[in-house]
Amino acid sequence: MAAYTRPKRISLKNHPVYSENWVQDIIAQDPKILGLGDLVLRDRERRQTKAGRLDLLLQDPNSYKRYEVELQLGPTDETHIIRCIEYWDIERKRYPQYEHCAVLVAEDITSRFLNVVSLFNGALPLIAIQVQAYEVGEHVTLVFTTVLDEMQRGLVDEDEDAISAPTDRAYWENEKGTPKTVALMDRLFELVREDDPDVQLKYNKFYVGLTKDGRADNYAQFRPQKTSVMFEIRLPRTDETDALLEEAGIETLEYSARWARYRIRVTEKDFKTHTELFKQLINEARGQRET
Repeated sequence: MAAYTRPKRISLKNHPVYSENWVQDIIAQDPKILGLGDLVLRDRERRQTKAGRLDLLLQDPNSYKRYEVELQLGPTDETHIIRCIEYWDIERKRYPQYEHCAVLVAEDITSRFLNVVSLFNGALPLIAIQVQAYEVGEHVTLVFTTVLDEMQRGLVDEDEDAISAPTDRAYWENEKGTPKTVALMDRLFELVREDDPDVQLKYNKFYVGLTKDGRADNYAQFRPQKTSVMFEIRLPRTDETDALLEEAGIETLEYSARWARYRIRVTEKDFKTHTELFKQLINEARGQRET
């Protein structure tokens, strides 16, 4: 019969060996232990202007998302919550090009404080994680359990956007883009219609999408800008597609893992030079949608 060792729960607060720095070391060496995905460490004990130091700054390498992690051994309290939110707010204002999420980690998150944290979660992206330490024979292990997950926000959902944030062509010509870049969008859209003639453009506040038979069908999206069009195509990321875009020399933004989209900045020159490549991507996206 295989040997069995019963784990023994231990308290880390005021422990002579297993300190908060020790727990930070564990997370810093292997951020995946938190259960938030394949994250990487960006910084530790990050100085905040007039506000102390942020314990850990983690980032998802596949998206523009950062996690501001505040750790406290023992039970969480008001100061822990305030620090966590304050550091999140400082970082999001300092680096607005990223998505940001506050992460509160404590040994004990009581029902009272969980209720308080839940109220904040309705107004800002916040995750609460309880860490428990166990002795197993001569070893110690940590178990991280998410007790409050982030409320998903992001962009307006595709089906909601047609109702809650509709706009018109003039908005994109005069405020976001120009008549010239909207015309470039039209040329990209004609590539979509070659094999999908019933699809129509739908002008929304955040993007120009596709609609068919009265329903959103956004396997391709457009955002006319002042000198180019941001063309987004819904495709799983692959080495083959990455290589095609790199070989073509087209400017791309970081792949959106959250929305499974390639984001390509298209100019007039790009359109003339790489029309066949754009057709290929559109057809692949349409095929993915139909499978």
